[in-house]
Amino acid sequence: MINLLLFPVLIPFLFAAILLFFPKRIKAQRTVTIIGLLTALVSAFTLLFKVKTDGVQTLTLGSWAPPFGITMVSDMFSALLVTSSLIITLFVVWYSFTYMDEAREKSFYYPAILFMLTGVNGAFTTGDIFNLFVFFEVLLMASYVLIVLGGEKVQLKESIKYIIVNIVSSSLFVITVGYLYSVVGTLNMADISVKLAEIGEVGIVTLIAVLFLIVFGIKGGIFPLFFWLPGSYAAPPVPILALFGALLTKVGVYAIMRTYTLFFTTDVGFTHELLMILSIVTIIVGCIGALAYFDLKQIIIYNIVIAVGVILFGASIMNENGMIGSVFYLIHDILIKGALFLLIGIVIKITGTSNLRKMGGLMKKYPLLAWSYLIAAFGLAGIPPLSGFIGKMLIVQGGFEGELLWQSIFILLSSLIVLLSAIRIFIYAFWGEPKGESSYLDATSYKRLLVPTIALVAVTVFYGVGAEFLVPLMTDASNVLLDPSLYVDAVFEGVK
Repeated sequence: MINLLLFPVLIPFLFAAILLFFPKRIKAQRTVTIIGLLTALVSAFTLLFKVKTDGVQTLTLGSWAPPFGITMVSDMFSALLVTSSLIITLFVVWYSFTYMDEAREKSFYYPAILFMLTGVNGAFTTGDIFNLFVFFEVLLMASYVLIVLGGEKVQLKESIKYIIVNIVSSSLFVITVGYLYSVVGTLNMADISVKLAEIGEVGIVTLIAVLFLIVFGIKGGIFPLFFWLPGSYAAPPVPILALFGALLTKVGVYAIMRTYTLFFTTDVGFTHELLMILSIVTIIVGCIGALAYFDLKQIIIYNIVIAVGVILFGASIMNENGMIGSVFYLIHDILIKGALFLLIGIVIKITGTSNLRKMGGLMKKYPLLAWSYLIAAFGLAGIPPLSGFIGKMLIVQGGFEGELLWQSIFILLSSLIVLLSAIRIFIYAFWGEPKGESSYLDATSYKRLLVPTIALVAVTVFYGVGAEFLVPLMTDASNVLLDPSLYVDAVFEGVK
């Protein structure tokens, strides 16, 4: 039992609280935020090493023996996601120093980011199902601040939809937790796993599983529950969009993967079949959206929807390769979507528009931006040896092993649609003749935006090229997901 797993949650919270005392001092806000993120990132890497060497780490607050106390759990799956969330936030904050206007920076921008990160990392780490709801609310309240920051008309319009959808989702979350508690009499996730295994295949458990899928599906953006996502995510400035796209949907995906591997494993013929069908339909709708729009933001946002479907398809297979692929692809998508949003943010700054039809010829004046985008686009589509290829290959291999031939072939074909949508941006924005779009971003600002963006693209390249060193970590994460006893035993270790 160690306190280390609390550090990536508490450090952002404490630094966010400190930032509230001097919101108008921008340089101090930036410095303190970077120090906080770097400190939290060091603790996350330390935790990752600890989990790798010593296995699942647990802490029950107040020294109450589980299942009575609130338990925090860090297995390899959780530790990888916590580390990834801190990495992407660090790059987005660095990028924000140049991209965001001072008025927004003075309006509690950095505290809101750190409070949101507190909720995200708390959701990844908690071992209590009601606490998962609490951390969801923490990240959502911070996201409400971020989505309206600046008070533009489109932000206010989309924020109303965003808030209403999440209020409904949160209400359903509490109701579903209540149903679950009435069946098992506990909120500890490890204890829920034990109790549901003892109950076996019962109709009420399957119903609760479907309700949780609806709750987390709204937050994760699966079909048909993603209707709010494209408009709401496109409303705020690009750095906020990058954080939302990289992290918020992934919390919902994480919650589905965690509950559908730890809790709801007694009726996989229905629950996981349903998850697989929804994931396939999600990919189809995402592909249609990615090809239908000529707006930079919308194209990448619909690629988020596609990725959610791919990840959940791998998780629904419930075999080793499928699960390793899902974990690998989940982290890949956090990094690559962050990189792509930062790239298109520069394009939008240069051209003054997100409409592809009004762009052209950027390659001639901004070749480094163009080639960086092309590398990221290939990574998104899964061109080997970049990171998208490794995760998708493992998912497809798992599908073939699970005798899901046509579904696996469809996953492969969806990569062509992703590639087409990404290359379309390259052709319209970077190819052809320039259209006079050079007066919106000065050379100094361009360089300052490009440095963190290229650095993040380089991280995504390393993630793919260095897969040989990273797959063992994904394997450890997959083992815990496929064998719930590893999670349960770690929580109840030493408890009679």
